[in-house]
Amino acid sequence: MRAIAWRTEDDTRAFAARLASHPALACAFIELHGDLGAGKTTLARHLLHALGVQGRIKSPTYTVVEPYEVNGLSIWHFDFYRFNDPREWEDAGLRDIFASPGLKVAEWPEKAAALLPQADLVIRIEVQADDTRQVALHAQTALGRELLD
Repeated sequence: MRAIAWRTEDDTRAFAARLASHPALACAFIELHGDLGAGKTTLARHLLHALGVQGRIKSPTYTVVEPYEVNGLSIWHFDFYRFNDPREWEDAGLRDIFASPGLKVAEWPEKAAALLPQADLVIRIEVQADDTRQVALHAQTALGRELLD
């Protein structure tokens, strides 16, 4: 496990850019944990922009997943905040998405925990009293360890 602090949004952007530059990211599953307003969506947006996604990046809160394709890389941004019914998993074709190559980034993964594969990298974001973010990075697989190196 590694701990870092993001004092400003520029720190978040810089972290996302470093992560985006790693070739192993193309096959990773990353979980983003944190309370409402912690910065999960902000991190996801910076990561997607760093990977080359252009324009506005919508939060998938109501759609569960937003797909992107950039430079031959498939990316899926999930938000399971409103996920309630495991039947949604099959109906939305999420099993197929997780079985396919590409980057998967999931906010609120605990809402679908029983259905998700093990994440390569878990990022926990906690807002501190001074508005900085304390970030814990936990690699759960060899690919996750590679991303942290």
